[in-house]
Amino acid sequence: MLWFVLFRLLQSLVALAILSVVVFVLARTTGDPLHLILPMSATEEDYANARRYLGLDRPYVEQYLSFVGRAVTGDFGMSIRARRPVIELIRDRLPNSLKLAAFAMAVSLAMAFPLGVMAAVKKGSAIDRTAQVISVLGQSLPTFWVAIVLVEFVAGRLQWLPAGGIEGFASYVLPGFTLGWFVVAGIMRLLRSGMLEVLDSEYVKLARLKGVVEHRVIWVHALKNALIPVVTFAGIYFAILVTTAIVVETVFAWPGLGRLAYDGITSRDFPVIQAVVLTTAVIVSAVNLGVDCLYAFIDPRIRYGR
Repeated sequence: MLWFVLFRLLQSLVALAILSVVVFVLARTTGDPLHLILPMSATEEDYANARRYLGLDRPYVEQYLSFVGRAVTGDFGMSIRARRPVIELIRDRLPNSLKLAAFAMAVSLAMAFPLGVMAAVKKGSAIDRTAQVISVLGQSLPTFWVAIVLVEFVAGRLQWLPAGGIEGFASYVLPGFTLGWFVVAGIMRLLRSGMLEVLDSEYVKLARLKGVVEHRVIWVHALKNALIPVVTFAGIYFAILVTTAIVVETVFAWPGLGRLAYDGITSRDFPVIQAVVLTTAVIVSAVNLGVDCLYAFIDPRIRYGR
């Protein structure tokens, strides 16, 4: 297990190094950020002074090495647009994204688990057909469309919930539902297919022959062995909910990491773009490693060798 963790950590470091080069290059292909910052009346001398002040006049290799050297210590530099340390911006926004993702995932699991299990147990019933309709809609409706419809009807016409911002628990409902809609569909389909396979296995039939009560057969014996693909999907998508909810956070004016990335891209704020991408990569790598380690606890038959 220790060798497995060390090997995965090494893989993550290599991936982060490659990603840092890619994001550094791509960020600079978007154009000169000074065109969006300086006034229309700025002279060539003003541009030269601004580039010198921001360090944009140095060779790209020198800029990259400086960026990596500071990033290792947690210093991502100053935001070109906000004129604040980028690490402060991330500290302000990341907790909001974590809270929203945790709420969305909790709602998704609460909906997907009973629907997925019951759809498998009562295959072909009305519950199964309802679950399949929800699954198809969840994976086919675009996130931005769901967000706009909820803002228009629930927040606008009905005025049941706030349309944006953070104003208490009610503010989490619309963006949380929008984020979790696709996750509900994915988990429900995986859980249904996994349960159908497990319920036909020999050890489940043996448990029933031994007189084990049905609810224990379903919710303990069968569910535990159908969880591995669900855990993988849920873990990966939790990281995605935290790091790439750009559309949802923009529509609902949610001050999270996704909105910070959107602002950084539109303003060509190189330090912000680089810091957000690397932060999201670290989160995804950590979640993937945690999911892999969790397999051994879900299914004792899984063991990690060297």
